[in-house]
Amino acid sequence: MAKMKKAPKPKAQTPKGFRDYFGAEVTKRTEMLNQIAGVYHHYGFDALETSAVETVEALGKFLPDVDRPNEGVFAWEEDGDWLALRYDMTAPLARVYAQFRNDLPTPYRRYAMGPVWRNEKPGPGRFRQFYQCDADTVGAPSVAADAEICAMLSDTLETVGIDRGDYIVRVNNRKVLNGVMEVAGLSGDEKEAERGIVLRAIDKLDRLGDDGVRALLGEGRKDESGDFTKGAGLGAEQAEIVMGFMSAKRDTGAATVARLNELVIGSKIGADGVNELETIAELLDAQGYGANRIEIDPSVVRGLGYYTGPVYEAELTFEVTDEKGRPRNFGSVSGGGRYDDLVKRFTGQEVPATGVSIGVDRLLAALDAKGRLSKASVGPVVVTVMDKTRMADYQAMVAELRNNGIRAEVYLGNPKNFGNQLKYADARQSPIAVIAGGDEFDSGVVQIKDLILGAEIAKNATLEEWKDRPSQYEVARGDLVAKVREILAGQAK
Repeated sequence: MAKMKKAPKPKAQTPKGFRDYFGAEVTKRTEMLNQIAGVYHHYGFDALETSAVETVEALGKFLPDVDRPNEGVFAWEEDGDWLALRYDMTAPLARVYAQFRNDLPTPYRRYAMGPVWRNEKPGPGRFRQFYQCDADTVGAPSVAADAEICAMLSDTLETVGIDRGDYIVRVNNRKVLNGVMEVAGLSGDEKEAERGIVLRAIDKLDRLGDDGVRALLGEGRKDESGDFTKGAGLGAEQAEIVMGFMSAKRDTGAATVARLNELVIGSKIGADGVNELETIAELLDAQGYGANRIEIDPSVVRGLGYYTGPVYEAELTFEVTDEKGRPRNFGSVSGGGRYDDLVKRFTGQEVPATGVSIGVDRLLAALDAKGRLSKASVGPVVVTVMDKTRMADYQAMVAELRNNGIRAEVYLGNPKNFGNQLKYADARQSPIAVIAGGDEFDSGVVQIKDLILGAEIAKNATLEEWKDRPSQYEVARGDLVAKVREILAGQAK
């Protein structure tokens, strides 16, 4: 009789494009998110948690084409409906607001934090699951709502540990660019393709430089590999209007606004956009947010296809070195803007909305680069086990430590080899080991070993110094908590 084949063992590996986060990383992220939530809450925003799963119909951007939704989301079919993991926090907000609008206050101010999923090709530093941290105001048409979010973004960065001078929040307006397009002869449905080319060209300014962008605004551009990209076909004069928009930033917000006004002469939507930027600048100025924190900058073009009014992004301006050791600016950690069309998909009525999203992993990396993250969290005090029959006594010790607010655990592995218990304490980054065997119990004392001091002494002390600075103390059992507290306080200095 043929032997049944054993099923192969599953491979223990993380799926491609995903990663695992361990103790200290999770703690640091949680600390930062709590600080951000504190600022959002302080500004009067309420927390909202939605399901990780939405209907594809509600997500909207990725609709089923043939058999399954477009790439970009993780989706599956269930009882004739397509469901997908959310790819951002904004689409679920639009659905929630449309669904519960009769019960929610207007404006509705909410913040949301959690993982989102993108079914995209993973790459270095690009994961298919990552954290987002959003705050949005739905139902406020005034640009005062945009100004408030810019102010809140500035406060948030400073609260988590980015110093003033190490970041700038930059503000632009989609309407101004629409006005520039109109003056350059690119308005109307029939010019949609050309407008797309112009938007993409502007977005590549830092990579292609003035000449590269100018070529894309005109006939087109051939890159180094010989590939040709078709241009928007603008004449020299029209192209100059667009280039002028890109370089309109001046030393003060007022001077920038004046320059933009010159560029949009004859366009109502352009003039509206410039007026909105002027109002935002005035509102921020009145609250004490100067140009060293928030500035008007026409070169901000990210997400202009999606936003309908003001757009803003926070850029960290300090230098870091890249993988090849070259200095570079850290770059953007947050972006947002006004999107007045999102809820309209559900209700048919335009509902004004504006919001910001912070890239949690990027901001964590920035704080790490600045040395602003709390040191690796202190491990627990480890109560070692010398005598298995006295487990109740060890558990009593650990309960006493915990009841006094000290993180602690009893060693629950095989107690046979005491050296392994100290190795375990070391692996747990434990600050202290508590040791008690038969002699200690008989005498009513415990040994307390300062593992951090012990490690420091072991590194560089002579034998005499080592004897003079004991890292192990014998104290009465009743003084256990007091001595542990004293050692922890000394280590924290």
